[in-house]
Amino acid sequence: MKVLVIGAGNMGLTYAEAMSKSKLLKKRNLMILDSSPEKILSLKKILHFDVFENLEDCLPKADLIFIAVKPYHSEELFAKIKALANPGQIVISIMAGVTIGTMQESMGIPKVVRAMPNLPAQIGKGVTSYTASKEVSRIELLTIENLLDTTGKSIHVSSEKFIDASTGISGSGPAYVFYFMQSMMEAALKMGFSANDSKVLVSKTFEGAVDLFNQSDLSPNSWMDRVASKGGTTRAALDSMDDNNVKELIKEAAYSAFNRAVELGEEK
Repeated sequence: MKVLVIGAGNMGLTYAEAMSKSKLLKKRNLMILDSSPEKILSLKKILHFDVFENLEDCLPKADLIFIAVKPYHSEELFAKIKALANPGQIVISIMAGVTIGTMQESMGIPKVVRAMPNLPAQIGKGVTSYTASKEVSRIELLTIENLLDTTGKSIHVSSEKFIDASTGISGSGPAYVFYFMQSMMEAALKMGFSANDSKVLVSKTFEGAVDLFNQSDLSPNSWMDRVASKGGTTRAALDSMDDNNVKELIKEAAYSAFNRAVELGEEK
């Protein structure tokens, strides 16, 4: 089995690096393509996959075509792929908002998987939701899941609606966490902590809280009740968030990302 990754940006290279370690791929069975001369030069220093700059030199050889380019590049790319592809190939796309139907029609390839990863994939702790056209078999889907799992954990969802929804939760989610962390770090600085101490206080607090949550069956509400005693400091902070409607604002933010993902698909 040969895999071609189109696009060597952050996520494309992340998946290429991770998949190169998979037992499913033998040596030299991973190809990567990019249009940037500078990127090509740097990629050629990496020994565990073959580097290409022309689609016609690599796409006909591929069994799986992994598309990791920005959505605004898709129309031109799809036209080039259509001229070279065969209907037995499988496309896996991580482009936000580009629907399976659009890809099938634009590339002439019936087997299409649409996936939504997130940034922690870069350190092997990502979560990727994915769904597929009916033409993709269960065995093929299992192979794709194993490849997606090289960057963390993958979740199969029943329809593209949940790909758009996961954009609002896991895809954009790390930015929400960073937003909250930045706010807490700024509060720590205002209280007089140094920049380094502020970073340590906030990052270790997040890390510890997530580990506690993952190592138990308790809900976030249950953990909040354990931390916050009546009339105490934590309850004062949580009451302030409730008074300022923070929970609803976070929900609205997630839905804004979800709705934008849907809009992107309609624009295509």
